[in-house]
Amino acid sequence: MKRINLRQMEENQSGKIVAVNAAGELGRRIRDMGLVPGTEFRIKGRAPLKDPVALRMMGFTLSLRNSEADHIEVEVKG
Repeated sequence: MKRINLRQMEENQSGKIVAVNAAGELGRRIRDMGLVPGTEFRIKGRAPLKDPVALRMMGFTLSLRNSEADHIEVEVKG
């Protein structure tokens, strides 16, 4: 498995969160959205200017800014 940050993922690519590399208020906000290590998700799409990114996880869709996605390390297949 390859490790990259969430911002680098392609549409329809699946991954699993391995780390949230943000402290303080931003780290808490990311974790409060359910983005914690072990969570599996798929990239559903991106806005026309590539920001935000839509994730499908745990039965719902979540939109995330690239500035937040930069702090999330994921494992992807391939």
